[in-house]
Amino acid sequence: MEINGIVLSPDPRLRQECARIEEITPELRALVDRMKRQMFENGGCGLAAPQVGELIQLAIIDTEYTDESDYDPFVLINPTIVEASDTLRPFSEGCLSIPGINCEISRPDRVVVEANDLDGNLMRYEAAGDLLCVCLQHEIDHLHGKTMFERLSPMARMRAMRSYQDALSRGAVPGETD
Repeated sequence: MEINGIVLSPDPRLRQECARIEEITPELRALVDRMKRQMFENGGCGLAAPQVGELIQLAIIDTEYTDESDYDPFVLINPTIVEASDTLRPFSEGCLSIPGINCEISRPDRVVVEANDLDGNLMRYEAAGDLLCVCLQHEIDHLHGKTMFERLSPMARMRAMRSYQDALSRGAVPGETD
């Protein structure tokens, strides 16, 4: 199921390992432009290609914009977490593909990510203790077939899935959280 161009859980595309990108093509650039529009229109701070039905290792992130004038997501092609702290920090996360709820997820409180940009340059992103740190990990999870649900304990997962079903029945759309 999709709403506003966003694939919703439990769509099987969200549980797939995504293919590495071997070449930056005009089609890839067009997909990035479409993803930027969809993320902005749905009020997200990160979006991974499987969330728009494309099973490739591509994500975009902008955790600091306030309106369209300062909206400029960076592009992550084939991102990899190359360092992660041993210290976990809980953070309340939402997801465009799981509208209407937030889940408290514990993740490393510092990461270093390497990825290519749209020009093929290898970029390095470091983040600690903030939304960017969480968003990098969340979007990279999507590229490996993991959603927030897979990061929860079995009991927390059951509660979250029940809350998600309730949110969908109320008409929740991407960008809405509890």
